[in-house]
Amino acid sequence: MPDRGGGPTGPRMRAGRPSRRVRTLLMTLGVLAVLGMAFTMFAGFWTDWLWYRSVHYSSVFTTTLWTKIGLFFVFGLLMAVAVGVNIWLAHRLRPPLSAMSMEQQSLDRYRMGIAPYKKWLLLGVTALVGLIAGASAAGQWRTWLMWVNGVPFHQKDPQFHLDVSFYAFDLPWFRFLLGFGFAAAVLCLIAAALTHYLYGGLRVTSPGARATAAATGHLSVLLGIFVALKAVAYWLDRYGLAVKSSDFKATDNWTGLRYVDANAYLPAKTILFCIAVICALLFFATLWRRTWQLPVIGFGLMVLSAILIGGLYPAIVQKFQVQPNEQAKEAPYVQKNLKATREAYDIDDTQVTEYPGKSTTQDRTTLRDDANDAASIRIVDPNIVSPTFQVLQQMKNYYGFPTNLDVDRYPAKDGEDGKNGKDQDTVLGLRELNLSGIPKNNWINDHFRYTHGFGVVAAKGTEANPNGEPVFTEYDLPSRGDLGAYQQRVYYGEKTTTYSIVGGPQKEIDYSDNDGEKTTSYRGGSGVNLDNPVNRAAYAVAFNEPQILYSGAIGKGSRILYNRTPKERVEAVAPWLTIDGDAYPAVVNHRIQWIVDAYTTTNGYPYASRTTLGDTTADSLTATNNSRAVVAQQNQVNYIRNSVKATVDAYTGDVKLYQWDTKDPVLKTWMKAFPGTVKPKNTISPDLLDHLRYPQDLFKVQRELLTRYHVTDAQTFLTGSEVWQVPDDPTNKSGNAVPPYYLSMKMPDQTKQAFSLSTTFTPNGRYNLSAFMSVDAEAGSSEYGKIRLLKLPTSTTVDGPKQVQSQFNSEQDIAAAIKLLKGGDSDIEYGNLLTVPLDGGLLYVEPVYVRGGGLKYPLLRKVLVTYEGRTAFENTLEGALDKGFGTKSSATSPPDTGTTNPPDTGNPTVKQALQDAQKAFDAGQRALKEGPDWGAYATAQKDLKDALKRAEDAQSKAGGTRGKNGG
Repeated sequence: MPDRGGGPTGPRMRAGRPSRRVRTLLMTLGVLAVLGMAFTMFAGFWTDWLWYRSVHYSSVFTTTLWTKIGLFFVFGLLMAVAVGVNIWLAHRLRPPLSAMSMEQQSLDRYRMGIAPYKKWLLLGVTALVGLIAGASAAGQWRTWLMWVNGVPFHQKDPQFHLDVSFYAFDLPWFRFLLGFGFAAAVLCLIAAALTHYLYGGLRVTSPGARATAAATGHLSVLLGIFVALKAVAYWLDRYGLAVKSSDFKATDNWTGLRYVDANAYLPAKTILFCIAVICALLFFATLWRRTWQLPVIGFGLMVLSAILIGGLYPAIVQKFQVQPNEQAKEAPYVQKNLKATREAYDIDDTQVTEYPGKSTTQDRTTLRDDANDAASIRIVDPNIVSPTFQVLQQMKNYYGFPTNLDVDRYPAKDGEDGKNGKDQDTVLGLRELNLSGIPKNNWINDHFRYTHGFGVVAAKGTEANPNGEPVFTEYDLPSRGDLGAYQQRVYYGEKTTTYSIVGGPQKEIDYSDNDGEKTTSYRGGSGVNLDNPVNRAAYAVAFNEPQILYSGAIGKGSRILYNRTPKERVEAVAPWLTIDGDAYPAVVNHRIQWIVDAYTTTNGYPYASRTTLGDTTADSLTATNNSRAVVAQQNQVNYIRNSVKATVDAYTGDVKLYQWDTKDPVLKTWMKAFPGTVKPKNTISPDLLDHLRYPQDLFKVQRELLTRYHVTDAQTFLTGSEVWQVPDDPTNKSGNAVPPYYLSMKMPDQTKQAFSLSTTFTPNGRYNLSAFMSVDAEAGSSEYGKIRLLKLPTSTTVDGPKQVQSQFNSEQDIAAAIKLLKGGDSDIEYGNLLTVPLDGGLLYVEPVYVRGGGLKYPLLRKVLVTYEGRTAFENTLEGALDKGFGTKSSATSPPDTGTTNPPDTGNPTVKQALQDAQKAFDAGQRALKEGPDWGAYATAQKDLKDALKRAEDAQSKAGGTRGKNGG
């Protein structure tokens, strides 16, 4: 017989148990694992706190953190208590004796099994549901802060006459509370029902009553609470109709009540609310009547009413009342949608002007003169010339320029006196750090030695030199030129996506010049100090880089810089803002500042149609460069304001938020939630104001809405006859929308040029032009933000961008010239197709670039111009305009730039200097092809600058002027 117990425990008995040493080791490893996990969690929290403190926005971190913690504990505790109390109550209400049946005998085993662990089981269940509910509630911190800090819009919706703030701030919070209540009711009902079943209060197969009176009363109260919450849901659904999206053939993402909503769904929701209240009272009455008969009848009536009143009746109204006379029925509601949408997207003050599309002047000389005054036509395309900047101004392989450069305004330098002239459109980019170009990649080089870029490179937007290269106004390393003295080191930029450790014993590479390599040590004061071993350990864990903990390259004064892109920094310090896709640099008060546009949005503006930011702001540039995409691309909004202008210092990383829209109630709400984070508008310096501009993403959202909402009459809107579209970019084959362009131009009602952002529209499904849109983009202008819409007649056709591009490509002489330009291994690249209103007609201008030779960087070779069917394809803009209008300008012509041949001149000194310049250029081209030989190329470039300077000086003495080329 086998031994079933007793007897001595020898080695054989201990063989199945680990030894004391093994148990100790396992316990030690377990403790270390727990401590490791705890420190990993602590490292994430601690490094976040240190970073927010380093940028002086610790209040954002603490406000967000405490709000999340408060919501977590309040709603987690409420859920845990609600479920726990109902489990305890169901257990307390259990019958003293259970019926003798197979069902109850089976349950007895479970009851006996959990009896010793009832308290622990109760705590475990309540803790689990509490954690889940708390985590869900913590995610609603934005909703809570907007509700508790909400300010009025002082605008009422047209249906219920409530302030818009109710829909934007209150209703989302009420819906969250309602959802939480439903979840609590369902979980309590399930927990109570299972407990009653386990302890015999509910029976499935046992003889006799299926539920005890106590179980009946308990569950009926919970069902009554659920139905009462449903009544509240019906009541809130009434207001929800004002912000409900629906399919409507008039427009996508229609929002607001339609005829069927106001006349069928709204009364249905009111009736269902009353029925649900009565049904809930019937459930509560079960406490006294102890019968399910009336509550079940009431619940069935509510379900039937929901089907008939809430579903079938509206369908009948839509079919037999609306469809036979849709326009008449829907017109009043469409009119409300038109008004609300135009207000929500700030397009209600759009100035619409009828524009003939054809010139009203027959005098070609007058037209030619007007063309000079109509716009400062930019022939240097910032989206194409980045490789040219790279080749001519990169200087070192570890520097790089963004794929798309930026357009800004800087004063021109007039004549030899160096005095500032009028503002000119300038194409510029920063020489940022490019780690892929450093000589050898290792941890020290990547994070300690190569830490920053250096300097601005800028060029005139309206000129190219005789070789087709940009006319640089800021150039060389260190940069010099028209911008004067400024802090040139770029520690924070769009291409700076890795961390650097600076300020310690390890010196950084600053820049190189003819005297050799220069080193520096960061003194900007930003970043987090690594003197503290706890900080080093936290960052070693957070960045998964153990060398941070023990590296000798880190010492006294070492600081770690991270979160270094401008958009990333602004989004972190203001998580309640939506960030524009294009941050751009500017030299402001002798420092490089990144300027970031930021938006406040909501999707709770009643009657305003919604749009998805990622879809609306997409164009041919975002398709090829995702870094230009708007942050929070999938956000659906129906209200947007450019309420904040932010700056990020390229050297210190200092982030500043400035209030821009002083009337925006959403911004005011967030400023109450995060006091002190946004500076008043009047603190913006004049120098910064000069570089602020109307943001592209807001403009793209507004132009997309204006394809339909330029119409203010409901009947016309419903017919769809005036629907426009944003044309595809004709200069490439991406199939994406044409991007808007910044350009200094003069609209028909303006007396002088203004820095503007413009675009074109075509009729839906067609290629001819239907309208031209422009907004005054100059922040200091009294008309900043004014949208002008030139609407072309529908009775005649005016060529749109794609048709103009097709004409360029199909004209025999132009096609032959382009074929010659493509000779060998050269490629053609079309620049931005600019549209300029001129004397009732539209002038189109497009630069043509050639990428030739082994280096493959674009040079401006030709300019295309067309006006009312007359097309010109010449070496220069002036030449193309002269040919296009059939006459020269009566004003003194500017220098003939953008051609590979020097201009003819009667001044022998000028002629000799230009010949020397041509020789220097040829020498430079040979140097590039042979090797390339960068030393010979640099010498040739110096000779070229000297020759052009001699020509400029000689021409100035003779009374003429020439632009300076710093390239």
